[in-house]
Parts: sequence; C-alpha cells; structure tokens
Amino acid sequence: MVDWGRINLKPAVRNTGTLPRVRARYDAAQNTPETRKHWQNADYLDAKEANSASVRNILRSRARYQVHQNDSLASGIVSTLVNDIVGTGPRLQIISDDSVMSQEIERRWRAWAESVDLATTLRTACTAKIVDGEAFGMFINRPAADNPVTLDIRLVEADQIATPSMVSLGSGSVDGLVLDDLGYVTAYHMLDEHPGGVLSSGGSYSVIPAPVMLHWFRQLRPGQYRGIPEITTALPLFAQLSEYTQSVISAARSAADMAVYMKTNNPAIEVTEVDPGTEIEISRGSMIFGPEGWEPVQMKSEQPTTTYEMFKSEILNQIARCLNMPYNIAACNSKKYNYASGRLDHQTYFRSIDVTRDHMRNAVLNRVFRRWFKDALAVPGLLPYGAENSIKEIHWFWNGREHVDPAKEANAQASRLASMTTTLAAEYAVQGKDWETELRQLAKEKKLMAELGLQVMSQPHQAARPEDNEEDEEQDDE
Repeated sequence: MVDWGRINLKPAVRNTGTLPRVRARYDAAQNTPETRKHWQNADYLDAKEANSASVRNILRSRARYQVHQNDSLASGIVSTLVNDIVGTGPRLQIISDDSVMSQEIERRWRAWAESVDLATTLRTACTAKIVDGEAFGMFINRPAADNPVTLDIRLVEADQIATPSMVSLGSGSVDGLVLDDLGYVTAYHMLDEHPGGVLSSGGSYSVIPAPVMLHWFRQLRPGQYRGIPEITTALPLFAQLSEYTQSVISAARSAADMAVYMKTNNPAIEVTEVDPGTEIEISRGSMIFGPEGWEPVQMKSEQPTTTYEMFKSEILNQIARCLNMPYNIAACNSKKYNYASGRLDHQTYFRSIDVTRDHMRNAVLNRVFRRWFKDALAVPGLLPYGAENSIKEIHWFWNGREHVDPAKEANAQASRLASMTTTLAAEYAVQGKDWETELRQLAKEKKLMAELGLQVMSQPHQAARPEDNEEDEEQDDE
C-alpha cells in the first residue's frame, strides 16, 4: 500500500522568480463591456433554483402559446417530431425458450394496448415532454375497461405536480417531489385540480407514491429533477421570425395602400396653395389632372422581399437545431436538397430519435409492461401457465423508416447480408418488423404457394458494385 504521507509532493522545479508566471486567459471569461452585455443574464444557480416553479411556469405557458395557439411552424415541427418518434406505437417482442408462450403474451399485451389506446397516450406524453418539458402519467385501474386487465395510464399536466404553499418541503426536496436522503424521488405532490382550472381549490392535493407515477423528462444537468421545454432556446427565435414577417407584411401593405403621392420641384408655388397631407381620391380607370406644378409619383415597395426567404430559412434552421431536426423536415420543403445531402442530414435526426426512443423504453415502456404483466398474472387463465418464469428479454419495435431510394437500399441490404455484417433480425428491426413473425409468414406463404402449384420467378439479387455506387453519387450531386 502506498503511504501518501511519506511521499514528497513538492514540485521538482521551484519558482525562483526568473521565469515569468503563466496565466491562462479565456476570451469568454473576460469582463469587458461587450461580454457583460452579452452575458448579463448568466447566473450561478444550481439546477433546482434555475428551474424553479416560477421559471418553469413562464416557459411552459410561452411554449404552449407558441406551439398550440399561435404558430403553425412550431405546431408542425412538434407534430412531425412526435409522429417520427412514436408513430403508431411500439410493438412488443418477448424472448423466451417457448415461442408459443411468447406469442400468447405478445397477443395479450397487444389487445390491452389497443383497449387503452396506448399509442395515443404515448404521443400525447411525447408532445408534453417537448412543449412542457416533462410528462407525468399515473397508473390507475378502470373497472369498465374493455379488457380483463383493468390497468390504464392517466396523464397529468406538469402544472398539477406541485407542492402547495402551505406545505413545507424537506431539505433538498423539489417543488412537487419528495426526495429521500440519497436524492431519490419517493413521492409526488399532485394537486387535486389543475391550478389554471375554474374549479381549482388551490390547496388540496394528494401524495402519489413514486412507483405509481411515470415521470419522463430530459435531464440536462446533474441534480435536475424537473424538466423545461425542449424548445426553450428556440422561443426567442420564433418571436423574431414572427416580428420580421409582420414587418415585411406591414411594409408591403403600406406601399400598396398609398398608390401615389404628389410632389413638386417648383419653388414658385406657394405652400398655402396645397396643404401638406391633402388627399385626392382617385377612381379606378380614370384620369385626373393634378394641381399646376405638381406631378404624381408611384409609391415603391421598400420591404426586404429579396432577403425574406433567406432570413426565414436561416432562422428556421436555427430553430430546428435544438431538436436535431434537419431543415427540410422542419420546413416540409426539400427543394434545395439532393439525395446525398438529404440522407446525410437525416442521420443526425435519426440518431436523436433512437436516443429518445431508448429513453422512453427505460422511463415509460418497461415500467408499463412490468405493471401490466403483474396485473395480467393476477387474472386467472389469462396468461399460459409458467409465464412468470419464461421471459428472458423484452424488445420494442417501432415504425420503420421509408428509404427515399428503395433500389439503393435493397442493394446495400443485400451487400450487408452477403458479407455477414448484419442479420435478418437487424434488417427487419430497421423496418419496424419482428423477424420471427416475418419468417413464419414467409414460410406460410411458400407452403401455400407450393400447395397451389404457384411459383414466383425471381432473379437472384446482386449486390451493388462500388463503381455503381460512385456513379449514383455523381448523379445525385448533379
């Protein structure tokens, strides 16, 4: 064992005063008038204080106003992102030694998910996570549910998870959350009525144990327990885009409303003859003689119409960046894209979606399945005997991504399978399909075709050659 007390930790080279002292300097750490103005709102607050209840309330209300009430671009961006993440909902695959039992569990789960419309619940929760910053869901039982398993998920808005003012929070706790000594959430304070509702009582609340509550949010800082809208950094940009658009429209409207104005360069004309601001009504299709020495001049449209499209494209690209969304998806416009650039931009977007799906799997789906499986086992005869010990793994399959060029993707897929750098399971997963289900379906189809004497004539698929790919890329760049 090293005895650190006996080790000489003195520096090998002493500062004798002959060498200049080196100071590290960061431009961002300088305190100049320019930097003070730029970072005047920077603070040193921890994650709890920076995301206090008052701050979260302001951000939520402004994000909701922008997305749900005011801006079609913001609404479309969020809607597209939610549809790409959740789609029609994830599909369950059970891995066990008994394939028949796995299929039965999957079938029972699918029936329950359809009865409670789980896909819609997940899309709403995903929207709340983006716009409100966090999504809350509570496990409840619905005796009237059209399924032997009465489990359901009741979504709760983030405003309703709050600690009333007359309740004192313990040391280290956060508004709406009760923490233990290690910082883990043990319970939630849920107001009985939404604070913005007509029937809000303000003070009545319930304590919901943590195992009953789902809480899904993006954690940006250590020690952060409440989420903020994921479009927070884009909110000022939405305001700038709206303000700039209104300015352009106002300038165009002003130029259109004032058709002509009268001017004169004749100093001999007395000002009293024509009062400044005198209006002359002009009838359409008519010719009018103006005052002597005065001539009409057409009003020019001076609004920056030539730069508006460029400004809008740049700011929309900046808005979508906080969501890792490429411009052509945010704008729903790919006129400036070719195949290669479009596919390259989408890679970052798809990775972000995969990360979000994985987060949903851990924070929501796995917990929902465990709760459902526990309740399903309590229903006599619903699941096969021995189901509680048969599950080895669970996987979730999502909607596949359609390729913009199916022929190129088929060639690439054939190359991967031929070189054994992928598997059928992985390729089917990209399409959002269960490989076992697809192979069984193929076997059934081939068996039926053989019985009917049918034969499909197909030419063996050849993998694309490297030189073919180079030619394709050159064509795409053109």
